Amino acid sequence: MQQDVKKLQEERKQLFQDLFDGKIPKRVPIHTSLPIEFCIQYAGLPLAETQWTLEGVEEALDEACQITSSDYYPVGFSRYPAHLQILGSKAFVMGSSGFIQHPGVGGMEAIEYDEFIKNPYDCIMEKVLPRLYPELDTDPITRSLVMAKAFKGFFDYVETYEKIDAKLIEKYGFYTVPKESIGSVTTPFDFLTDFLRGFKGIAMDVKRNPEKVIEACEAVLPTQIKRGIPPVPSKYGYTFLPLHMGTYLRDSDFEKLYWPTFSKMVKLLAQAGQPCLIFCENNWMRYLDYLYELPENTRFYFEFGDPKLVKEKLGKKHIISGFYPLTYLRTATKQQCIDKAKELLDILAPGGKYYFTFDKSPVTLDSVNVENYKAVLQYVAENGKYDYPGETKASESKYKNEPLEVEEEKFKSKYYKTWEIYKKEHPDIHPKLEPVIAAKLQSYEEMMFKMIFMLT
Repeated sequence: MQQDVKKLQEERKQLFQDLFDGKIPKRVPIHTSLPIEFCIQYAGLPLAETQWTLEGVEEALDEACQITSSDYYPVGFSRYPAHLQILGSKAFVMGSSGFIQHPGVGGMEAIEYDEFIKNPYDCIMEKVLPRLYPELDTDPITRSLVMAKAFKGFFDYVETYEKIDAKLIEKYGFYTVPKESIGSVTTPFDFLTDFLRGFKGIAMDVKRNPEKVIEACEAVLPTQIKRGIPPVPSKYGYTFLPLHMGTYLRDSDFEKLYWPTFSKMVKLLAQAGQPCLIFCENNWMRYLDYLYELPENTRFYFEFGDPKLVKEKLGKKHIISGFYPLTYLRTATKQQCIDKAKELLDILAPGGKYYFTFDKSPVTLDSVNVENYKAVLQYVAENGKYDYPGETKASESKYKNEPLEVEEEKFKSKYYKTWEIYKKEHPDIHPKLEPVIAAKLQSYEEMMFKMIFMLT
């Protein structure tokens, strides 16, 4: 039995590695995601209480793994409640239904652009966090204690979920990326929007002060680059990049305000050996020519749009997924759901450079008919086979990713201490212990950096 699972895991690994190597895989890989909230509801557990206690959550995730034919580990991202409560979060709030949502608050005033441009991370630490998390808006000693408790709470949940994930990946033979090769980031413009200025604030800034918006995007770019590059970059890993505001802008504003730092970030990540998995929220059809210019084998996950047009314009250079409307799984018959999967396979699978996923993940249990969900994935797994797996013509590339001429300015802040800085401040450290101490202390610095940006 264990040998069969290992064999399945190796086959799944080969599917994705062939895809990312530019070869035609044995069949279309499947990469779907079931959010933690969905898994808890499916198991019949109380949503809010379970997210706090984690009692029964392993069994819930196990049950969810049994309803999917995904090749990739299907359990999705979750927000953790304890550190948010400790911080008095206004940025993420658990409602009465048990869902943690972003209510659309902003942490930066329009008059503070210059301060943000001078050093984004310093401004976030000094101004933005105390506004979004009021328990930090206090005296230095209390603030330190609050942050220490929040740090412990956050990484307790991280560690628990990581152990559960590892167990289920081995139990069911799911594929997952190389260790420490996943990142997550937003475009500089979206970062300004999401937690700093908010939708209304950024809309006013675009009209009244577009030059400051441009300067702010450029200023925060090094921070986003640092966020986006994981500890071990890999072409088999990815940095998830959801696109929020691009489709709400006029074409001229997109070209001037959004695209320059977005494209530069993706290119710099690719230059570091880290491809992006870009979630094109809403309809990006009017920007396909822009997306084409991104580095070869950038992965695009589309919510809405014309799959035929995307295959024609992007399908030879980039990797495509998405388009399957999740609403079908709730409103259509099982046969209609299967027919839709067949339609998309016929359009997107030929020539490779495609993996199957839905246009979004089912957050609530009532957003899908689970039997339809299972039927669609089973159909794709059984009918997404290629006639000539292993062919490399999909990788016979005419596309060269030219290195950027300007090296990006490195991230820096008085609140982020590299080992080199620490060593200068503590010259008494014994040389023989240096490698051990350096690795350990830098790991804690990176953990704090990670947590800060999970809050923003």
